[in-house]
Amino acid sequence: MKIAISGKGGVGKTILASLLSRTFAEAGYSVLAIDADPDSNLAATLGFPHSDEITPISEMSALIEERTGALPGQVGSFFKLNPKVDDLPEKYCLECNRIKLMVMGRIKKGGTGCYCPENALLRALITHLLLGRDEVVILDMEAGIEHLGRATARAVDKLIVVVEPSRRSVETAYRIDKLAQEIGLHNIAMVGNKIRSQSEREFLTSSLPGFEFLGFIPYDQAIVEADLANLPLFGSSPQIINEVRNIYQALLSTVQVN
Repeated sequence: MKIAISGKGGVGKTILASLLSRTFAEAGYSVLAIDADPDSNLAATLGFPHSDEITPISEMSALIEERTGALPGQVGSFFKLNPKVDDLPEKYCLECNRIKLMVMGRIKKGGTGCYCPENALLRALITHLLLGRDEVVILDMEAGIEHLGRATARAVDKLIVVVEPSRRSVETAYRIDKLAQEIGLHNIAMVGNKIRSQSEREFLTSSLPGFEFLGFIPYDQAIVEADLANLPLFGSSPQIINEVRNIYQALLSTVQVN
């Protein structure tokens, strides 16, 4: 199963990615978590030691030059659009609590020199991880789908958009859905997060009619405090863990996992 998770900044994408990773791992699956959100801290949330010392792939200048033939930042340079990447997971994966992790870093967007060797390497690596790996892959993305293209979109079994009960979060969800449709990614579902009441749940379902909802995660200050204190999240909030397990079961029922 290949799962991509997106949504507005601060809605809880990284917490869901980490808890789903732990849930799949505890069920016996081989799990590869990919941190593709430059503003997130998936490594810390998963409990990886010295997470603040991890260098993202996009900042490994020597590796980028070796694989693409050009240094990052070189103007007008020629570089390989399809560099060799199949050996990189074994070389740069970290592992903790039976979960493997790769930290991608930032993809440059249009207008900022997006056609560059860094992007060529990252896109090739993401394509390999989604198309060429047999693990459960969970991709934690920023508020968009910049790491995905038409080829990789076909490999994503489910794009989960995390939404909280706010107009801005709903607007971001519609924008992500539009971008996904444009590249042919149609397996989209929502997860409501930080739900404090039935009225907030109804706000999301009425604001996003026609979308599949995999679950609604309740607000719990305990998991917020655990995250702030850099403590393990898995087990800090039984009610949240229970709902994440329900989301896990919903994914199993809608996507075939080998």
